[in-house]
Amino acid sequence: MNLIVTDPHTALWGGRKIRCAVGKNGIVVASAKREGDGKTPAGIWPMRQVFYRSDRLPPPKTKLPMRATQPDDAWCDVDGDPKYNQLVKLPYAILDERLWRDDHLYDVVTVLGYNDAPILPGKGSAIFLHLAHPDYSLSTGCVTLALEDFLPVLAEADVNTTVEVRLP
Repeated sequence: MNLIVTDPHTALWGGRKIRCAVGKNGIVVASAKREGDGKTPAGIWPMRQVFYRSDRLPPPKTKLPMRATQPDDAWCDVDGDPKYNQLVKLPYAILDERLWRDDHLYDVVTVLGYNDAPILPGKGSAIFLHLAHPDYSLSTGCVTLALEDFLPVLAEADVNTTVEVRLP
């Protein structure tokens, strides 16, 4: 089963409609995606790994690779850095994507296989499936779900599960 984002506010999981949010500047053809553009890349992206805040939630049920987020975990979004679009440990270069956040957006995060095989500098980093803002306000390029929708997705997901983002 795959999560299919049919428009900027709707996803399908097993035939069930669930509310979602995408990038604040909409969905873009992946070849046009750029770092910091606030757009979600269209395409089919495998679910790679789950991170969760063990101080806030028990480990979610999933068959995906998983680990507890650590306070020094971050994701490199510095274009041109050798670790671009990869997990890094703080302290590191100036980063915007700390995985240990004060808000709850990254209490559960699934890394999506966007721009990772191979990694192309400047084509976008940190494209995740993560928790939505309470008001479902749009993200900086990720796909977001409410916790009550995210956990059932993870429970059924495995290494063959994808997130398909369709152009509206």
